[in-house]
Amino acid sequence: MQLDEPIEVKIYEWNTGGLLTRIEGLRAFLPKVELMDRIGTFTDLKNKVGCSIRVCIARLDEETNDLIISEKKAWEMTYLREGTLLQGSVRKIFPYGAQVRIAGTNRSGLLHISNISRGRVLSVNDVLKIDDEVKVLVIKSNVPDKIALSIADLESAPGLFLSDREKVFSEAEEMAKRYREQLPVISQNTMLDDSLPGETLPFDDEAKLYANWKWFKFLHHNKPGDNSSWDLP
Repeated sequence: MQLDEPIEVKIYEWNTGGLLTRIEGLRAFLPKVELMDRIGTFTDLKNKVGCSIRVCIARLDEETNDLIISEKKAWEMTYLREGTLLQGSVRKIFPYGAQVRIAGTNRSGLLHISNISRGRVLSVNDVLKIDDEVKVLVIKSNVPDKIALSIADLESAPGLFLSDREKVFSEAEEMAKRYREQLPVISQNTMLDDSLPGETLPFDDEAKLYANWKWFKFLHHNKPGDNSSWDLP
């Protein structure tokens, strides 16, 4: 949790509130609101059993040794870091920009008209159409929880996207690398030191509710030829 890095877990069970697993012997709960996929039925949850999912530890209760984990946070840390290059398709066009659906996900980001090109763009419709496949760069967003995207930062020359978009996309990896090299360097140790709490961890009421595991317990049975299996009472 201090490193704040995604880890891979295997889902062993589900309940009406989410999915259940273990991390280094500790019970871990993945609320359905923290899943990337939209959950419509209990079958959607049941189908996750046996799957491996990348998650981050979102909350920790040291008294009960319970963890609250999040797939959304892990996805955002992996794919939404500033400077990450993504592929997507244009889903909607607005006067002020375009909504781009990120490939392989149900998440979308905003490509503002000012971030389409460093050349002059009078109308979004002049340069982008619905279903256009694009490469975009994740940039710093001025709006919390919103994904801001840019093609302009992938241009090796101002206005190149307007005249030769294929060249922009072919150079995208290199331009994204240059963009990341110019980002301010933050010491990981400093981040860890700043994030470490005192003797007690802040824990809100919602987290305590999730961490109430008195109604649920894993039982560990060793079976011949099976190193580890988890059953419910």
